[in-house]
Amino acid sequence: MAEEKRSRLRFPNFKLRAVTLSYDDGQIHDEKMLEIISKYGIKCTFNICSGCYGNAEHYNNLPKEKAIELYNKYGVEVAVHGKNHLALTEVSKGVALKDVIECREDLENDFGRIIRGFAYAYGVYNDDVIDILKTCGIVYARTVGGTENFVLPLDWLRWQGTCHHQNPKLMELVDEFLSEPKTNYFWHTYPRLFYLWGHSYEFNNNNNWDLLEEFCKKVGNRKDIWCATNMEIYDYVTAFDNLVYSANGKIIYNPSNIDVFVCINGQNIMIPKNQSVEI
Repeated sequence: MAEEKRSRLRFPNFKLRAVTLSYDDGQIHDEKMLEIISKYGIKCTFNICSGCYGNAEHYNNLPKEKAIELYNKYGVEVAVHGKNHLALTEVSKGVALKDVIECREDLENDFGRIIRGFAYAYGVYNDDVIDILKTCGIVYARTVGGTENFVLPLDWLRWQGTCHHQNPKLMELVDEFLSEPKTNYFWHTYPRLFYLWGHSYEFNNNNNWDLLEEFCKKVGNRKDIWCATNMEIYDYVTAFDNLVYSANGKIIYNPSNIDVFVCINGQNIMIPKNQSVEI
């Protein structure tokens, strides 16, 4: 039912497509990555281990002061990756909780903002870990692997991206993402999210920064694509999911602080924040 309802969802300004990136570990090659993606209006969430600043053994992590300067300069979302990059399924619940909450506290102190996103170190998690994330105020968490599709998540704490950038089908998936809907009924078309993830050092190690540039050229600076951070995607889709409908479906109330765009029976409708619309 939730999936069916989302056929009504449109991204801001009635766009059908959105792109978000998620890159891990907070290391020195993030600077070059940001230089590239910013040219194309692409947004990325960077997942940081607050206990690994300046750790040359862990993929040349950025020193703390440089990380703060860099991520604030570009205005990116910073998310939790665990203070010490632990496999949370392999440690006690107490150690796991400490690794998550201390990282969140550190990053909030460092960047002066509320942080509620997460990426699983090594991609490992279980139900106990998810309960810990909830206790720590985390609202979404990215796994590893890839769905190779563009469907919005129903379980935000098991959020799997479209693909890693080293997926050999990357550009094939981009072409599919950009293709026109096969249905003749525009309002029955589901919104599409392309979620790319990885580590910036991989571009450097594999000498394939051109792959990132090619991806950005295809999906960036387009009027029909909303480029957003992970948290912006979460907040927007959650605002849509929380719309309140009257019994006859003719009145829609938006209790959030985000304007929500929908398409109902072929009619594009914006439901302003904290307002009701009659359709």
